Amino acid sequence: MTQTLGFVGLGKMGAPLTRRLLEAHHGVIVHDTRQDAITDLLRAGATQAASLQQLAREASTVFVSLPMPDTVKSVILGDGGLMSGGGAMKTIVDLSTTGPKVTSEIARELEGTGVTLIDCPVSGGVAKAIDGTLALMASGPKKSFEDIEPLLQHFGKPIFIGETPGAAQMMKLCNNLMAATSMAIAAEAIAAGVKAGIDPSIMVDVINASSGRNNATQDKFPTAILNRTFDHGFATGLMFKDVKLCLEEIERMGLDLEVSKAVAATWKKSNERFGADSDHTVIVKMIEEAAGVVIERKK
Repeated sequence: MTQTLGFVGLGKMGAPLTRRLLEAHHGVIVHDTRQDAITDLLRAGATQAASLQQLAREASTVFVSLPMPDTVKSVILGDGGLMSGGGAMKTIVDLSTTGPKVTSEIARELEGTGVTLIDCPVSGGVAKAIDGTLALMASGPKKSFEDIEPLLQHFGKPIFIGETPGAAQMMKLCNNLMAATSMAIAAEAIAAGVKAGIDPSIMVDVINASSGRNNATQDKFPTAILNRTFDHGFATGLMFKDVKLCLEEIERMGLDLEVSKAVAATWKKSNERFGADSDHTVIVKMIEEAAGVVIERKK
């Protein structure tokens, strides 16, 4: 049975996920601060909410997909936010990467309101958002998760992490820490090989047939680095944000993890060098500069 849904945040991930809900014949009310992000979705059948309060009044389940934790908190709890309205909304599904701290704060604020928070960060990037093959990590009340699981299946494979608020956020941060590490170390290793005179394309082929293979060598190098397009679709600022959030949680737990700190320092440097809006694959350029090489496919 279809239902009226809400979607806040129609960026690189939010827009294709909204389209998947529309294609499944759900009514979707959308809201974004940028009108240009809304126009194409209106043509696809969405309706526009004039405010977050209107969206909360009309949609039973509201998805939120936004880049920064403070923005998520403001959209849900701030003046004029979703919780300042009331109405049909019973469940908020946060698809953003906000970190456990902010998620826990929001969940505490929602206690006793009749509105449930499911934190459900996603992994896989824009291409998998478009074709509905994302990995979704969810935490919150088990019954609430089961109620919305059919909706989440339009986006990909939902995996229930646990009932503790923020558990899925921590899972996502651990995943992205590993992704950030594989990107940085692959760039360093391949730069070292190129410095020694090995063709980087051959290096990538060998690594992908060997034990060193990872997402960076299997996907990012072939599609966005060897061809010098640097357009994989995930921003440097977001990668640094996720690594920083993870490191903060690691330190909060009293852990001293040296590799994690080195990875965070490397992404901080890339963020400062190229800017938050750059594609995260440009970290390769920073490593190339230090090594005095260029990693590109031979003509």
